[in-house]
Amino acid sequence: MLPVMIFRRSAVLAILVFLPAMAAQAQGIGLTPAAMPTSQTNSVVDLLALMSGHCETLSIAGRKFTCSTVAFAHDDEGRVNFAIVINDPEDSSHVVSFSGENGKRADDNSYELVVDRMMLNSKDQPRVDGLPVPAQHKSAGMCLQTGNFAAKKVSDIKCSAVDDEGRRYELLFISDGSPVTVRRIRQSAPSIQNPFD
Repeated sequence: MLPVMIFRRSAVLAILVFLPAMAAQAQGIGLTPAAMPTSQTNSVVDLLALMSGHCETLSIAGRKFTCSTVAFAHDDEGRVNFAIVINDPEDSSHVVSFSGENGKRADDNSYELVVDRMMLNSKDQPRVDGLPVPAQHKSAGMCLQTGNFAAKKVSDIKCSAVDDEGRRYELLFISDGSPVTVRRIRQSAPSIQNPFD
């Protein structure tokens, strides 16, 4: 049980490092206008859900990977990311995210997200303020989550997308049955003064 807890903590850390990098990129740092829609200028993650299990399928541009944690991150402007921490002993920041706007519940037990962007992060990505900034690729695809966060139970997540360069991304994540960890995040006034202002 201890190795699973240690890995889960490192997976959570990778996701938490990934989320600020997404926010930095959403503010236009290091992006061309074509790579980032202007509507994503000051978004803040307001809901984070962590699910444990395994990837029955995780394929990125033809390469097969494994995983044991998926995070659902929702921001205050409606963008959702299904972020998958890739089990990679040589790269603790190896994360792929299926991203889209304004997902919807199809019924009480399913959630659909139209994917318009893939986000890829690794130790080789450029850094801003010490955090790796994910590469983004315009994409077309869909994610379907079975289960719901109110019941803290998700059974599976299926995603499929093709990016603007023709690379395919596939995910079938199966929950291990553990309750989903759900956190609502509220933005508050800074508690320290920014020395750069």
